[in-house]
Amino acid sequence: MVATGERDGVVPSFAATRIGTMVPLEPSQLRLPGVYFALRNQKWMCKVENLSQGEGLFVKIREYFLDAKWFCALCYLFYVALGGPAVRAQGQDRAPEYYPADIQYGAQIFSTQCTTCHGTSGDLIPGVNFRAGVFKRVVSDNDLRATITNGVPGTGMLPFAFGASELTGIVSYLRNMSTLDGKGIMVGNVARGQALFTGAGNCSGCHAVNGKGPRVAPDLGDVGNLRTADLLHRTLIDPAGSMLPVNRSVHAVTKDGKSINGRRLNEDTYTVQLIDEQEHLVSLTKSDLREFTVLKTTTMPSYKDKFSAQEQADVEAYLLSLKGVK
Repeated sequence: MVATGERDGVVPSFAATRIGTMVPLEPSQLRLPGVYFALRNQKWMCKVENLSQGEGLFVKIREYFLDAKWFCALCYLFYVALGGPAVRAQGQDRAPEYYPADIQYGAQIFSTQCTTCHGTSGDLIPGVNFRAGVFKRVVSDNDLRATITNGVPGTGMLPFAFGASELTGIVSYLRNMSTLDGKGIMVGNVARGQALFTGAGNCSGCHAVNGKGPRVAPDLGDVGNLRTADLLHRTLIDPAGSMLPVNRSVHAVTKDGKSINGRRLNEDTYTVQLIDEQEHLVSLTKSDLREFTVLKTTTMPSYKDKFSAQEQADVEAYLLSLKGVK
């Protein structure tokens, strides 16, 4: 049922009822005191009037339950509008789950940036106990991000200029301190990771870092700002499944039969620009192509079986350290 009445100066021509008896309703009567309701998609209007004046016991009982029903409905809507049980739930906007790689990355940041004030267990500040999930001003994950980024004026909590991946890691760690086994955290080493990147992993054979290196694959100079620890971890394990659409290679065949493979740089309705396998810049007009396909495969190998767990952690630590040219 929805409230109704005059709209744009036009008075609807409905019929009115006193609970059960339909009676004609003149347009002018719509302006009389009372509460009107219209059944959705029906040409009837119900006017709820004071039925306590000699209407009979049965009608009074029906009026009582009608009023009670509307009162309960309004109370429920008010409760839902305030957030219901979610009002008191911590982190109601949090992600469905936190990923191990993000949690481990957050643990490393916490140990170097936060333990001086909060302690290793996060309980040195009065009224705050991270391991127990007790916070002073935080309800949601967004609250955590805002507090870390902006600090708390008038306290020792200073603002931190963390990137998105670092914030994701710290929040993931803080939300899981109570169940996390610190002994099981695999801490990566940046120097060892860089050696693997340029050596055994041969990542530098395709990827540049801050403009230094080949251009066959995307430059990873600021990948630590652009990707979370979990996404980097999944990319090393399953490159094709974790690749973003913008980074997919393309295969084109011109009308004269020439085949071109490369990394797409830009594309519009009529043209596409790419770097081919010889690192040449190529611009193609789509109307001149016989075939144009965005590939779902990748030449990047999986390091699931090539690297040990520690070596993967080292490479991930190195990639997360790449924040662009400062």
